[in-house]
Amino acid sequence: MGILEVKNVNKRFGGLQALGDVNLSVAENTVHAIIGPNGAGKSTLLNCLIGKLIPDTGSVMFQGQSVLGRKPYEINQMGISRVFQTPEIFGDLTVLENMMIPIFAKRDGVFRMHALESSHNENEIIDQAEAMLEDLNLQDQRHMHSASMSRGNKRRLEIGMCLAQTPKLLLLDEPTAGMARADTNNTIDLLKQIKDERDITIAIIEHDMHVVFSLAERITVLAQGSPLVEDTPENIKGHPKVREAYLGETAA
Repeated sequence: MGILEVKNVNKRFGGLQALGDVNLSVAENTVHAIIGPNGAGKSTLLNCLIGKLIPDTGSVMFQGQSVLGRKPYEINQMGISRVFQTPEIFGDLTVLENMMIPIFAKRDGVFRMHALESSHNENEIIDQAEAMLEDLNLQDQRHMHSASMSRGNKRRLEIGMCLAQTPKLLLLDEPTAGMARADTNNTIDLLKQIKDERDITIAIIEHDMHVVFSLAERITVLAQGSPLVEDTPENIKGHPKVREAYLGETAA
């Protein structure tokens, strides 16, 4: 049994079948990619995994516990963190302050700036935040307002903020969207480092096949709301149904 188990999930929006009998098993400590053409149901599936949508039927289990009906913050406390398609950081705060927020919230369960300022643990929280920034090679930007960062570094900061919560499962929603190739490659290298150094499972939704084939150990292909095939990257590349549905002849 995987760390994440999706069984017989269906979701309709009026007359549209967004998800049809989706089954997905994500093995612990692997990188599992979910790909598919526009309208394949990727975003709907992701929203079912993080509590934004409740399937009409089926189950979503994380480490043997259902995520259905739980609020997003409760799912986060279970050990699931999500990196959004557009970086979700606090632009009017410094890079260091951004990194301090999840560290403080992990301890206290909530975040209150005035409590942080008066906390006797403030120095320890700062030390942890600076250590995380050093791991991310962002220590030189720690006093910069995060709104001024490059898109690639904003993504790097957001990933670090998720890691500060010590998740067991990291969900990535097109983490390289809008990036230049250099930033994309830097993000790939960062995710490889995270996978090598941490006890973590990564599930990624991504359109960029360079990213998918650089990172994924297993790939699930969705088409018209249902899984078309699940296999290794090597087999996915040459699968005729996948070529027809999504990859095209450029996957050779």
